[in-house]
Amino acid sequence: MSTSIAEKQSPAAAGSTSSIDRLFRISRRGSTLATEIRGGIVTFFAMAYILVLNPLILQGPDSTGHYLGGGTAPNIPAIAAGTALVAGVMSILMGSIANYPIALAAGLGLNSMVASTIVQIPGMTWADGMGIIVIEGFVILLLVLTGLREAIFRAVPRFLRAAISVSLGLFITLIGLLNAGLVHTFPGGLSFGINGSVGSWPLVVFVFGVVVIIVGLIRKVKGAVLWGILASTVFALIAEAIGHFGVRGDKNPMGWALTVPALNGSPVNLPDFSTLGQFSVVGPFQKVGVVAVAVLAFSILLSDFFDTLGTMIAVGTEGGLLDKEGNPPSARQILIVDSMGAMAGGLGGVSSNTVFVESTTGVAEGARTGIAPIVTGTLFLLATFLSPLFAMVPNEAAAPALVTVGFLMMQQVVDIDWKALHIAIPSFMTIAMAPFAFSISVGIGAGFLTYILVEVARGKARTIHPLMWGSGVVFVVYFLLDPIQKLLGVA
Repeated sequence: MSTSIAEKQSPAAAGSTSSIDRLFRISRRGSTLATEIRGGIVTFFAMAYILVLNPLILQGPDSTGHYLGGGTAPNIPAIAAGTALVAGVMSILMGSIANYPIALAAGLGLNSMVASTIVQIPGMTWADGMGIIVIEGFVILLLVLTGLREAIFRAVPRFLRAAISVSLGLFITLIGLLNAGLVHTFPGGLSFGINGSVGSWPLVVFVFGVVVIIVGLIRKVKGAVLWGILASTVFALIAEAIGHFGVRGDKNPMGWALTVPALNGSPVNLPDFSTLGQFSVVGPFQKVGVVAVAVLAFSILLSDFFDTLGTMIAVGTEGGLLDKEGNPPSARQILIVDSMGAMAGGLGGVSSNTVFVESTTGVAEGARTGIAPIVTGTLFLLATFLSPLFAMVPNEAAAPALVTVGFLMMQQVVDIDWKALHIAIPSFMTIAMAPFAFSISVGIGAGFLTYILVEVARGKARTIHPLMWGSGVVFVVYFLLDPIQKLLGVA
């Protein structure tokens, strides 16, 4: 494990000699065990929405009319339990193997592609769709083991890495605003609040959470983000108990996003793991052929590959964990676990698991080591039994953490030389496209291609790393993927 710029033992922690401290380099990275635990808890609450959202995305029928989890009807509890189980195991592995404060769960965008595209191809089943996820995970693991994935990461210019971090700051802020409903989509674009105002108690809860966190940060309160989430949750519970707002929808714009902050029945239930093992590696080849499987796996791989790159940079930048070359410690181990997460998600029948940019919320709380994702993973495992309890935290209470972290990540914009056009233009394209296109991969791709264009225009084509050229070609294919799929008859 390489030594990062953050691994400098603080005087206050110099006397610490515990085995846990030495194993995870807690003191050397300027942290404490309590801080790591707190950071892991914050990260969990920032990610917990996936336990609600992933089942909603994956609950539809496949092309044969069958549902994930078995049977002829949606099995949301089974998908939620499987989602929590895989996220818990993979997050613990990340903390144990890579010692990096980054957690994993089912990747948004990846699950949407499985549900809306792959399993809707005539003849394709959920098992076939998850089989393609397993294949993609195996291929991306091979890229890590051969060193190619890490080499591409290191070939990215430092200013582009800073731009990626800033773009993710805007991206995660937009996620928070959308999750809370302060900003929402409609056919013509985006809109603010309800009829242009903070017109519901759930939105008031969100604003209250942002205020609590901002005041806490200004006053240098330890655990400001966590206190904001907890305070907002209590406020939400009280508001729902009085107002009974229910779930937000077209007919109920005043309700809560996804989860109602109320406990119905027992806080403990036995998990249903019927999605585990619902995969078939052979089935996709039999249904659509080798070429179609290759195209489908490649499209998932691209998103997985570069989303991880961006998230690694964002977490490392926020935590001061990058070395002088802008590389995180244990990059190879991080990428190996991330690749294993893709396969584990397919094997578990809950879609590809990948690193979550929401991990920056825990880093903002001071998390610097693998203890944090181990805590996050443990909470995910508990969530398989305590899902009713964790389901009480609505998006409006967790989203303030995302918005706050977005601001913290935006501070890296000062590391970009905006007066040098050959640096500023690719950086701007990266920063703008990720939130506007609502895709980390699109933002990175736009930045990569613009960088290549600018360097060629400057007569500096020879200075471009060969792997950047290769990545550029891959992104051209990525941006033309839909017509390619239609040409091959797999779209």
